[in-house]
Amino acid sequence: RLFDPKAVAVIGATDRPGSVGRPVMHNLTEAGFAGKVYPINPTRKTVNDLPAYPCVSEAPGEIDLAVICTPAPTVPGLINECGEKGIRAVIILSAGFGEVGGDGQALQKQVTDAARAFDGLRIVGPNCLGAIVPAIGLNASFAAGTPETGHLAFVSQSGALCTSVLDWAMQQHIGFSHFISIGNMLDVTFADLIDYFGQSPQTRSIMLYIESITDARQFMSAARAFSRTKPIIAYKAGRFPRSAKAAMSHTGALAGEDDVYEAAFQRAGVEGGVEVGDVFERAHLLA
Repeated sequence: RLFDPKAVAVIGATDRPGSVGRPVMHNLTEAGFAGKVYPINPTRKTVNDLPAYPCVSEAPGEIDLAVICTPAPTVPGLINECGEKGIRAVIILSAGFGEVGGDGQALQKQVTDAARAFDGLRIVGPNCLGAIVPAIGLNASFAAGTPETGHLAFVSQSGALCTSVLDWAMQQHIGFSHFISIGNMLDVTFADLIDYFGQSPQTRSIMLYIESITDARQFMSAARAFSRTKPIIAYKAGRFPRSAKAAMSHTGALAGEDDVYEAAFQRAGVEGGVEVGDVFERAHLLA
């Protein structure tokens, strides 16, 4: 539902300049996605010449994926609406959760609690750039463009790094099987995605930009299962005091001791020890 949806709802879709919903709608309608796109906006009749609906429950037919672009306080209620509609994949682009401290962490817990009421509902984000699957023209993100199709899966906790890699990749004609920003990792983690990409015939190699790993056991298990058949390269942020502080303020992720991560990567067969400048060269090599 997340990576091969037949219908996508954009909650907070709009054509208002400066909004998150505007580039998301543009990307979904201009990148060649063949599925249905349902703009959700209670104050507009149409968005990008498509009929808009006041809420997801009024959108016709089944919806596989919802992309939420609205302010953080609205998200727990929207997760409930998505669950009742039968939507089982949600990308939350909105910021203002665990990365901002107390109130945001409480809000993030509300989202988690709302999702638990619906069996099989999975969430990417919050506080992320979104997800792109070039082969099917799916660009459920607010990135400035869609990369070419390739065989490298790129997963990052940093949306800013995603935009840098994306800009460079489009200039260099580097293709991706999947390009995904996972933000605060409220639900879907690196381990989940390694499991998925490890079994995906479209993906031949995996690159990770990591600020912190919250599910160490699952990460090790997933990486060890697939690192022998598909190269996995990891760049660990926060290796120095100032960058660790930046990582903490960015996604609320406390950067761990670098030596511990390097030992874990080595044991799991993941290529670590990457400098940030090497991320581009290694992506080029894997492509």
